[in-house]
Amino acid sequence: MINPSNPRDGWKPRLRRWEASLYLRVVYGLDVAPATLAKYASVGGGPAFQKVGRVPLYPTEELDTWALKRLGRLRRSTSDKDEEPET
Repeated sequence: MINPSNPRDGWKPRLRRWEASLYLRVVYGLDVAPATLAKYASVGGGPAFQKVGRVPLYPTEELDTWALKRLGRLRRSTSDKDEEPET
C-alpha cells in the first residue's frame, strides 16, 4: 500500500511498465504512459530498465533518477538561467 506521507514507500524494488507509469505519476506528478515508456525503451531517452525474458522491469532508483533529471532544478522565477554559471 502507498503511504500518503511518503509516496515512495510501499513499492516493489522493480516495477513492470504499467507500474512504473503509475509510480512516476504518484511520486513525481509526471504523466508518462506505459506506451511512452515502451517507445523510450525502443528509441532511448527513458529510464534505464532490466529485462527478465520479455518483461521489462524498471528499478525504482532508476525511475527516481530519470524523473528528477526530467523535472530539472527548482527555480525562483522564470528569468532564472537554465544552467549554473561556471566558476
